Amino acid sequence: MTAQAADAVRPAGARGPLGSERLSDEQTITRWARPLAREKIRVGPKRILWSVARLHPRTEDGFPEVYVVRRSHVDEHGETWVEVRVPMRPNGEHGWVPRSALGRFHVVRTHLLVDRARLTATLRRRGRVIWRSRVGVGAPGTPTPGGSFYVRELIRVPSPGGLYGPYAFGTSAYSVLSDWPGGGVVGIHGTDAPSLIPGRPSHGCVRVPNPQIRRLARLMPIGTPLRIR
Repeated sequence: MTAQAADAVRPAGARGPLGSERLSDEQTITRWARPLAREKIRVGPKRILWSVARLHPRTEDGFPEVYVVRRSHVDEHGETWVEVRVPMRPNGEHGWVPRSALGRFHVVRTHLLVDRARLTATLRRRGRVIWRSRVGVGAPGTPTPGGSFYVRELIRVPSPGGLYGPYAFGTSAYSVLSDWPGGGVVGIHGTDAPSLIPGRPSHGCVRVPNPQIRRLARLMPIGTPLRIR
């Protein structure tokens, strides 16, 4: 098998048991699942290895939790494991859980890029741009963290004219403010101060003008991978 073939992503409509294969490229095919149990998340696909955390059923805001699934592996005992991104501090954690600890896989085709230098956000579906906006990001003392993350929840804000606008997405990224309400989860949300966009006015969240966040709420599904650079 060539290196290129070995790195190929399992097709979105593939059936049959999982092997040792790549499940998401986090660009055009991304798989995610909800947890079925508070299983330990281990540093590798073996039960004897230590754990970094446990699967948890709810986000900080009380929504059903989401785990992006990166790869699968069948061990020497025939047990299937999957590698997941873990929403926790420090940012960027990942680990392995038995396939049986997760529900069915969902597939998304979208990918969101936030560019902190250009103060822009761009959503692609199957590689094609379907949405773009100027944004506000974290101030120098409370920067929006860089790295690879994903969208965990979509909140319809009861008071759309308030601080967070009409919609807020919760992500797997965390700001430097660990004591912020909700544990410092980095959100992508609307705003009541559109004049500050584009700019760097936030405590780490990504602010989007309200008309654009309404469009994004229709276009970006849960589980969408997020790249902040």
